[in-house]
This record gives sequence, C-alpha cells and structure tokens, in this order.
Amino acid sequence: MATKKTRIGGTETLLVELLTEELPPKTLRALSEAFGAALAEDLRQDDFLEPESEVRVFATPRRLAVQITRVREQAPDKPVELSGPSVKAGLDASGNPTPALLGFARKYGVDVAKLARRQTPKGEFFFHRDLAKGGHLDTNLELKIQAALSNLPVSKIMRWGDGDTAFVRPAHGLVILYGSKVVPGEVLGLKSTSQTLGHRFLSTAPIELKHADNYERTLRGKGNVIASFTARRDDISKQLADAAGGDAALVADDALLDEIAALVEAPAVYAGAFSIEFLAVPEECLILSMQQHQKYVPLRDKVSGNLLPRFLFVANLSVKDPASIVHGNERVLRARLADAKFFYDQDRKVRLEERVPQLAKVVYFRDKLGSQLDRVRRIEILAAAIARALAKNVSLVERAARLAKADLLTEMVGEFPELQGVMGRYYAKHDGEEDDVAEAIAEHYRPRFAGDALPKTDTGTIVALADKLELVAGMFGVGQQPTGDKDPYALRRNALGLVRILIEKKLDVGILPLVDLAIGVVPEHAKSDWLPIVEFILDRARSYFSERGYASTAIEAVLRPFGSVSWLHTLPEIVAEASRFIATEDGKILAEANKRITNILKKSGYEVPFGLAPDALKQRPNSELFRDGAETEFWDALQKIGAESLALKRQQRFAESLRLLSQLGTPTKSFFDNVMVNVEDVDVRDNRITLLQHARAYMNQVADLSLMAS
Repeated sequence: MATKKTRIGGTETLLVELLTEELPPKTLRALSEAFGAALAEDLRQDDFLEPESEVRVFATPRRLAVQITRVREQAPDKPVELSGPSVKAGLDASGNPTPALLGFARKYGVDVAKLARRQTPKGEFFFHRDLAKGGHLDTNLELKIQAALSNLPVSKIMRWGDGDTAFVRPAHGLVILYGSKVVPGEVLGLKSTSQTLGHRFLSTAPIELKHADNYERTLRGKGNVIASFTARRDDISKQLADAAGGDAALVADDALLDEIAALVEAPAVYAGAFSIEFLAVPEECLILSMQQHQKYVPLRDKVSGNLLPRFLFVANLSVKDPASIVHGNERVLRARLADAKFFYDQDRKVRLEERVPQLAKVVYFRDKLGSQLDRVRRIEILAAAIARALAKNVSLVERAARLAKADLLTEMVGEFPELQGVMGRYYAKHDGEEDDVAEAIAEHYRPRFAGDALPKTDTGTIVALADKLELVAGMFGVGQQPTGDKDPYALRRNALGLVRILIEKKLDVGILPLVDLAIGVVPEHAKSDWLPIVEFILDRARSYFSERGYASTAIEAVLRPFGSVSWLHTLPEIVAEASRFIATEDGKILAEANKRITNILKKSGYEVPFGLAPDALKQRPNSELFRDGAETEFWDALQKIGAESLALKRQQRFAESLRLLSQLGTPTKSFFDNVMVNVEDVDVRDNRITLLQHARAYMNQVADLSLMAS
C-alpha cells in the first residue's frame, strides 16, 4: 500500500479494533484470544514489546480488539555477526586478501583490517560485526494485523463486495491507535481511523477514541458497551444469580454462559415463567429447548432438585418496563415446549419394540454396512458373547442391545439428536421394560466425551462395549480409519471410551478376544485383520496412561508385549511397578541383560519371543549340549525363578514377581562372562540361542525390560 508513513514516538499503548457484522457466538471468545496472542507474539518477536507489556483482548458480537501496553515505537538496534569466507579462502599464500574477502568487506562497507576472525567447527572464518537498526512500528503493523487475522481458528470464511477480501464476517471499521495517534494502515480493505461504534440501539453516532488507554472506559461510557468478554460474562453471571434468588439454582454450564455473553453488549437479565403442565415432559427435553434454541437459563429448586416452571433470559439492553420483552419470550418458549410435549406424547403411543423393525429403513454408513437394524443385530450378538465371557445376565444384555437404537426413530430424538439414549430410557420405562434394560439404553453411549461418566450397570457396560467395538471394527473394515486430525466417525473417542471401561470397570477380558468377536459379526466384505484395530485401541491406552503421568518407556514395556492379551485393568499397576523396578540397581542390571539378549537374538537371525510364556516356545534347551557350568546354572535359575515369578504374576502380585526376577541378575552375568554364544559348533550355538530365547521369555513375563534399558 502506498500510504505515507507517519513516525510516531514514545512507548505507548497500542489498540487495534476490527468492527464486523455479528461474529459466531460459540467461537467468539476463542477468536479474540487467538487474535490477541498472535499479534502480541509477532510484535514480541520483532522486539516491539517490553517484558512488562500486558495484552488485553476484547470481544463483543460486532468487534474484536486487542490492547497492548508499553509498545515501542522503534525496536532497539541489535548487534549482528555476518559470516564471510573462511580464512583459507580469504587469504592467498602470501597472506593478502583474495577477491572473495575483498568483495565481502566491500559489500558491508568495512575495511578488511576491521573484520573479525573466529574459529568454528568448520574452521577459521572472517566475520563482520555490525549493529542492525531496529524497525519502526508503523512500517509493517498493518501486515502483522492482517497475518494475525488470517490465522484465526475459523472453519469457514466469507467474501463481500467486489474484491477478494475475506474474513469470518464482513468487516466495516478499523481502529489502529498508538497512544493518541492513528497509525496509518489498511486491513481487509479498511483504512485505519480513531472512530468506533457503540451499542446498536443505545448509541447511534460514531465515537471518537482519544487515547488507546481509554478504550474500555470510553466504550462503556459513551457507547453503552461492555467491551471485555470476561467482564461482560461476569456481569451476566452476577445478574443471573441475583435474579434466581435464594431458592433456585441456575442450570447453565460454562459453554452456555460464554455463548450468551457473545450475543450481547449491554446485558440485562429478566425472568419469565411457563405453564406447570410442561413439567410432565422429561426435564432433559425442557432444558435443551430452553438452552439450545433460545439461550435461556432454566432454574432448579435447590431443595428438591426439580426443575422449576421459571427461566431467566439475557436481553441486549435494559428497559424500565420489561413486561413486553418478558411476554414475548414466554410466548416463544411456550411454542417450543408445546412441541416437545406433543413429541413426547406421540412417541409413547408406539412401543420401542415395535420401532425396531423400522430400523431396516435407516441406512448405516452409505449402505456399506447395511442398515441400522443390521447393526443392532450385530451389537446384540456381540453383547451376548461379552456377557457370557463375563458371566453376566445374557437375556438382559440381549434385550437392551435390541432396543438400544430404537429411539432414533422417535420424534423427540429427531428434534434433539443429543437425547438419543436418554429418551430411549424414558420410553423403555413407559413400556414396562426392566430397569436394567432401560438404564442400559441410556448408558450405552457413555462415555460420550472426555471425562464423561462411565455406564453404571453391568448391562449398560456390556452394551457400551459392544456398540463401540462394532463401530470401530466396521469402520476399519470399510477403510474409514482416522487419518491425521480427521476422525469423522469419532473412532478415537469410542476407542478411548472402550479403554476407560475396560480399565476403570476392571473387566476380566482382553482386547484381542474382544476385537476377534467384533470382526466375527461384521459383514464378510468388511472383515479385516485384527492387528490394525488392536494397535489403534492400544494407542488410545497409551494416551490414557500418558495423561496419568506414567513414563513412556514403562508404558511401552508393558503395552507392546502384553496389551492385546492381558486384562487391561491390570496394566496400570504393572506399568507403575515396572517404573519403580527399573529405577533400582537390580532392575537396571536385568534390563541391560535383556537388551543384550535381544541384540544377540536379532543378529543371529533367530526369533525374538515377544510377550510369550516360556511354555509357548517350540523348543527347549538340551542340557546334554551344555559345555559350561554357567549354562546349567543359568538354565536351572530360569526354570526355578521364572516359574515362581510367573505364578506370582498370575496372582497379580506384580511387585513380588519383578523382585523375584531380579535374582536372575547373577546367573545371567555369569553366563555372559563365561559362555560364548556364537561358537563354530552349530548344535551348541543353536542350543545356546534356544536358551537365550527362553531367558528372554522368562525375564519379560511382567514387562519387556529390554525396552526400559538405558
């Protein structure tokens, strides 16, 4: 842009404000924080900020703003060292400067005699030390602002007007103030000014900003706008609490309060009411109707915990007589709740069991995996098999699995997809189904998100496992594995939920048997190898352990050999015990021995037993081929100590099992001190390799200690 730059002086506060059309309320806070962080980081990298500089962000439905204190007009000069030719290339045999050295000196306007010489890893080089002039803030501030806006976390952008200008919403005004002076610049096709706009209804004329420091105060005083998102949200929370009174509790999470704060600039809270007849509808329906569609805040009785026939809402301006505003919102809500009541009454006229056959008309994943009815049948078979393996009530599990997806065909779930499972529970109870079945219908979606509660009932737990396993196995079978950050079918979330259930519910079943069962029920064309699915689930287990502070080496030492075949709930203790064991001297000795054995086996081209019990190996060492007492001592110790350690492991006495294995350190060291493995006699050499295979299997019954060696 060919704008004449104005040199501005002093260390001052910088203000950047972009006025737009209504920004997305669910992401407004994140947008403002990302904008402020990106702009501040860019300025900091170019040394325009001081250590004491503070960054404040502002966001309303129609503006994003950043205020940064103690911003330098000009960045300080910096010493730089410019590398020239090597001494070898810069001086000839007589010690005179070569053309290369003369050219380097001439380029920077310095005498050759003033060039520095310094030794480097590549030899001795000439250097020119200079002082780089610090840049001026107004030289490319507009580019920094544009870069910060271009990198905001926005999924879709809009274009407006005749040009190619694009942003999340059309922009209509730009303020760039450094202290009291406007910094000339152009961003999104807008030239910078010192004028902003206030509240859409309470302030009509443009507002002149005299100084960047006074931005928030000026907007509140002249524009009737609370510019700070945090301050506005806090004000809303206080007004809501006051309006609720002492007998009622707010039904509002942080996400709802954030969204409300993103919809108003001058919040005013009012109270409304609805007919008590609507309380006959499940409260989840009422709450969603109020929160999701209208951004209202429901109220709950603090004593009974029941939903009250009252609600609060936040308007964008305060009026002396709010009767008409309250009446209008009550009328809108009445229509919403009437719809919910109608759906609820109509849905209960048809039993869930009668809806199940209709699932045949609902396509499941573009018909590559059949219909939803096909899926229900697969989940039913899988759930029954898991119930038998865990010795649980098979008939209850089969019934719950059969009805689990029936509420997808109800009017209420059609209106509120978030209520799938929840409404199934209500309708199952209405139909007279057993409590376990009704609860399982709601619980089988759990955990729905990170930190969500697990199913409480055994029936719900088993159906949840079956549901998640069928989904993962089916999607892998038709090539829908997650790639990069793309996971449209939430397979990672479902696999992590499966891991959490197995560990936290302490279920005595392994991942591999479960995956085998799941692969067995999917259609023939969707059957796939078990290994990628098991590894995918184990990756989620790695994340689970890592987030809880376990060392990565200990996690691998346990998960890699045993994750697919062990009961997953035993692994946290094994990981913890392995971490403690490897920190001891005995543990380090055994780990190093393991590593040495592994390397010998690999170099010899023989199989390296991986997570196998010794009795699973095909061959045993032949004691008649032992040529040294150290071999016999080693083999005897392996059989005695290894067998005892394995027995302790099977009793889940992992610490004792590891401590016992530490006794193998001495015979192992004696073996390596006295025995050469790769001898010329082929029979003796192969016998010693077999001995080492058994040694590795015996030593790694609790964890693959070779992976934990330093």
